[in-house]
Amino acid sequence: MPFDPNPTEEIQVVPLARLAPDGAWQTELAHDRSEHLLIWITRGQGRLMMGGSQRGFSAHSALFFPARSLWSVEFGRQCLGQALRIPVSAPVATPDEPLHLKISDAREQARLNALLEAMVQEQAGHPALWRRALQSYSELISIQLRRLPPSGPLPPERPTAARRLSQAYCQRVCEYFDARTTMADHAAALNVTPTHLTRVCKAETGKTAAALLTERQLHAARSLLVFSEMSMRDIAERIGFGSPAYFTRFITQHTGQTPSTLRRSARKRP
Repeated sequence: MPFDPNPTEEIQVVPLARLAPDGAWQTELAHDRSEHLLIWITRGQGRLMMGGSQRGFSAHSALFFPARSLWSVEFGRQCLGQALRIPVSAPVATPDEPLHLKISDAREQARLNALLEAMVQEQAGHPALWRRALQSYSELISIQLRRLPPSGPLPPERPTAARRLSQAYCQRVCEYFDARTTMADHAAALNVTPTHLTRVCKAETGKTAAALLTERQLHAARSLLVFSEMSMRDIAERIGFGSPAYFTRFITQHTGQTPSTLRRSARKRP
């Protein structure tokens, strides 16, 4: 029988709700992930931040976020859909840039639905060569995404200076969100003033530069609290807080609960 790889991380299709099992903060806070992510919205609407800008989305929207790109999504109460997770180690040629595609053609909608449904059946039944099948289906979806035109008016050949600055800052936040690095430090590295960076980020993303950095730190902190067994002291050190007390104040200020309470609440959820 042909070889079927057995990777550490699997390609996986999950319902939209599985993206945030611990709460809306998992998608609404600006963050980046170690995997490529496609979100296919079949019903509802909401707002997203990707590629250093914000925009709205509606039903039949495909949202693609490459690994290590800063993004956030606020899903409306009626949103339904699926998410495709692709590990960076998977041999799938995914798009290099974030994509927001409004798929109006019913045939293209049906094609994407059929590919995702076939993947669900493969991962549920585990027939022979199912991992290779998931890779092949993912590759077909990637080809479909790259063939479709972007939503809205065609983007300019060269982004504006404001968009380039916002994109550069978002990339820095992905790489350097340690609490020891302030927003002013990022501004200095980008050769702009903190005031200018704040104004540009607010206009482009709907969030200030400081808010984006805080959200990335908060997402990292809450993720470690919920999904790891690290001590409060180790988490505080990992994210760059000077002391566990400072870390506790930070979490309490932004969530209304202490780190210990957040962790206990998460452990109680099924």
